[in-house]
Amino acid sequence: MRTTVGVLLDLETYKGIPKGKTGNERIALYNKAGKIHGLKPFYMCLQHVDGKSALGYSYSNNKYKLLRRTVPCVTHNRAITLTPYLRRKLKQLSQSSHVFNRQNRYDKHRIHHLIQGNSSLRKYLPESSKYSRKQLEAAMSKYGSLFIKPTNSSVGDGIIKVSKQTSGAWILHGVFRKPQLVSRKRAVILIEKTVRKQSYMIQEAIPLATYKGRPYDLRVSVQRGEQGQWQITGVVGKVAARGRHVTNVAKGGSVKRCEELFKSSGFEVSQVTQELHQASLAIAKHLGSVLPHLADLGLDVGVDQSGRIKFIEVNGRDQRYSLKKAHMRSTFYRTYETPLKYAKFLLK
Repeated sequence: MRTTVGVLLDLETYKGIPKGKTGNERIALYNKAGKIHGLKPFYMCLQHVDGKSALGYSYSNNKYKLLRRTVPCVTHNRAITLTPYLRRKLKQLSQSSHVFNRQNRYDKHRIHHLIQGNSSLRKYLPESSKYSRKQLEAAMSKYGSLFIKPTNSSVGDGIIKVSKQTSGAWILHGVFRKPQLVSRKRAVILIEKTVRKQSYMIQEAIPLATYKGRPYDLRVSVQRGEQGQWQITGVVGKVAARGRHVTNVAKGGSVKRCEELFKSSGFEVSQVTQELHQASLAIAKHLGSVLPHLADLGLDVGVDQSGRIKFIEVNGRDQRYSLKKAHMRSTFYRTYETPLKYAKFLLK
């Protein structure tokens, strides 16, 4: 059996390998998993892939060696390919290597639409629609609280929240530096001005369960493992910073273990955990059946105040650092080990 597995990184991460500065990518954990499972990670970036060979880093004898070699038969994609040049290079690489998680940035509205197409999964979805002024006005008439989200952003960037107050005014988050109380008409004008011609979606705001008065949601790592099957590798809670309308750690959110969050909300821990796992696996399996090469996902999932599971969005390149911040070290390691186990399965 072949033993080399490609790990495709962004150029900046790749350049940091000799100095040990690879940002959120803890590539030492790939090395550790590789040693345990008889695999040799070969770190590449698209800029240094040339036809069927690549210049990349291999780790041996406690140091990284830069070498040119034939592109490995299997590659785990951890690079974001937003430019036509990078997409073309990725397509070229995919002709010589089985690249899994080949596409790792997905339009949020498209994902929602794909899940909506499965009747058994609809119960997990908050009501959503593609953004238009007409849809915004209709949603504001129907719901007391809404999110207006860019369909292609990450780490909570660009998300607007609007909530109706008992006075009839609306509180607007995400347009100004601080929340503003405005009339309904003014809210619509400001949201329109912010959205302009960009791609946005409107989503009913889930009444999320709270921890010490702050809403929380969950990051679920769902990955294909050694038999090619989907598994839950880990789950961690993200609690919104005080006064914030998003839970993202990059926006000041804090991390907590799920058991602590569920207990604080008065939920039956084992029951909610089981339902969360079932829903997350079902969503990953369905998406994996309609989106090719999917193998490594971070799902954002909410639990509402009644304990019901609600899907929020999918991350095709889970940054995983929430697990590290929660001191879940063995789980954090497994999020690196599992893709290598899947690569080993593909190599067989």
